[in-house]
Amino acid sequence: MNPGELAAAIKAHARQLGFPLAGITTPDPPAHFGLYQRWLEAGHHAGMTYLEEERARQRRADPRLILPECRSILVLGIPYHSPQTAPTPQPSPARGRVAAYAWGDDYHILLPPRLAALVSFIETQVGAHIPNRCYTDTGPLLERELASRAGLGWIGKNTCLIAPQTGSYFLLAEILLGIELPPDSPYPADHCGHCTRCIAACPTGCIQPDRTLDASHCISYLTIENKAEIPPDLRPQLADWVFGCDICQMVCPWNQRFAPQHGDPAFAPRNGLPLPVLQEELTLTAQEFNRKFKDSPLKRAKRRGYLRNLAIAAGNAREPESLPALENIQDDEHALIRPHAEWAIKQIRG
Repeated sequence: MNPGELAAAIKAHARQLGFPLAGITTPDPPAHFGLYQRWLEAGHHAGMTYLEEERARQRRADPRLILPECRSILVLGIPYHSPQTAPTPQPSPARGRVAAYAWGDDYHILLPPRLAALVSFIETQVGAHIPNRCYTDTGPLLERELASRAGLGWIGKNTCLIAPQTGSYFLLAEILLGIELPPDSPYPADHCGHCTRCIAACPTGCIQPDRTLDASHCISYLTIENKAEIPPDLRPQLADWVFGCDICQMVCPWNQRFAPQHGDPAFAPRNGLPLPVLQEELTLTAQEFNRKFKDSPLKRAKRRGYLRNLAIAAGNAREPESLPALENIQDDEHALIRPHAEWAIKQIRG
């Protein structure tokens, strides 16, 4: 099997494993690493200090530092359900909203076995062990640039990778391979044009002119990665988002026109998602939270982060029925929860 036939076979098998998007690029240093450096220098990575570590910077600047034998990078995309499929929330009881990628199984758990199966397939085809590294946004890679270079799409103004036929409701994964495969041509166009819908729709104004985000004002960062208090001036802008945010993708014309309604079955809604009832979720104990969200992305926020977010959503909803649950967690053992519960109570009581 020649390299071209092998690449075609790999992509076909990737589709069988649930990755309809697959492209190949080289491990050459990313052309936009300077932009990433300036993003860090501006402090737009907020509390994600691990991104600024020198070792992490060096590896993002040169993927071969991750795997010295690397000769090709396979970039994959797996779709999740469109947030447009969420039911319309009723006026009462008040509900929160969860980003669509997090409705079902955690992709950090779901994808590694599939990536391992693809590596096994490749090794079977070549008849030998191949040095490799697999990542599901867990490695020091500028994965959207790699994906664009592998022909999957372009990086939109909202910083998401947009595939021309499917929009942006998909997750990326990468396999660094110690075998040379013919690279795909980089995606040649930028179809955002003069459209600025995502920038205008962002409640906190976090989208920057250079297609980066100021994470300190991004709802997804604030409700997931952020482990501290959410600034009071930003709390009203969170509205009912309790884990992540889909706004800048939902207003994108490419998603409205091309995105499929349903993604991989593993991302189907579970655990009362995507619209959890606020007054019920606010009563979750640590044990109940861990049991309910086992193998769910929501575990990433931990109970204290989730209840912090729920309290803000309840304060924004101003529904009196949430008061008993909020009063109960005013004295919660986790200091992070208490001030947000107090803020929500004041919002409801006017």
